Amino acid sequence: MTATQTRLDHQPARTRRAAPNSRDRSAGRSKASTIITTGILVVVALYFLVPVYWVVLAATKTTEDLFASNGFWFGSSFNLWTNVVQVLTYDGGVFVRWFANSVLYAGVGAVGATYFAAAGGYALAKYEFRGRNAIFGTVLGGVLVPGTAIALPLFLLFSQLGLANTYWSVLLPSLVSPFGLFLCRIYASASMDTSLMEAARLDGASELRIFHTLGLKILTPALVTVFLFQLVSIWNNYFLPLVMLADSSLYPITLGLNNWSSQVERLPEFYELTTGGVLLSVIPLGIAMIVLQRFWRGGLTEGAVK
Repeated sequence: MTATQTRLDHQPARTRRAAPNSRDRSAGRSKASTIITTGILVVVALYFLVPVYWVVLAATKTTEDLFASNGFWFGSSFNLWTNVVQVLTYDGGVFVRWFANSVLYAGVGAVGATYFAAAGGYALAKYEFRGRNAIFGTVLGGVLVPGTAIALPLFLLFSQLGLANTYWSVLLPSLVSPFGLFLCRIYASASMDTSLMEAARLDGASELRIFHTLGLKILTPALVTVFLFQLVSIWNNYFLPLVMLADSSLYPITLGLNNWSSQVERLPEFYELTTGGVLLSVIPLGIAMIVLQRFWRGGLTEGAVK
């Protein structure tokens, strides 16, 4: 009896001594993991923010300050507003024309590509028809094809159609997004319940009405993702406009800034124009990210179907 009591008295003590050690080791591992994760995130953040920081600083400098001062600090004078005015007024305001062209290409292209991707992904996910898997496989193959590989065939095709060196030569290819269709198809399969569609059919809704009232609303997070990807891709697209366009009045910002940059050795003042133009060119993308981030979340219809 005494031995039994002795064992019972000692067992909780060992447990109490072991528990703090286990907690200490767990806390140590958790702290180390937090430090490593934070360090990686800081490095990634610097990787993306340092170029933006440099562009902002460079846009405030004169050509002399760009080469005479530290690249990561302000120059002897703050020349931002003067540089911006020069960018907007140079050569009769050609930068404004390039900016408007980029807004047209990226805006129309992103909206159109998002809608077509949503329609195609919705159809592939919710309707049964022959050849559906073959179509989806072809789309997946399109994701793997780089845009530079099809630029020359597109140019030859549009030249035969008389569309080369026009707005259509950049707009039409921008309306196709294989990645967007792939993403919408996956998201529609996972998020849209068939019973919702059946209930809408019982209420007399047509298939197009179901898609526009239910499908687009449910697909909103995926649509925002596709829109942002397509917007950034078209806005930064350089090779396709380079191949398609010969008239400088049709240039987007990417081609226009490259045209200015190619003249800096002959005319150094183009350094100021180029850095100021680069700063203005990134502002629309930043605004789009800030405005659309609140829509970039899932679960809009969670709980709608019991």
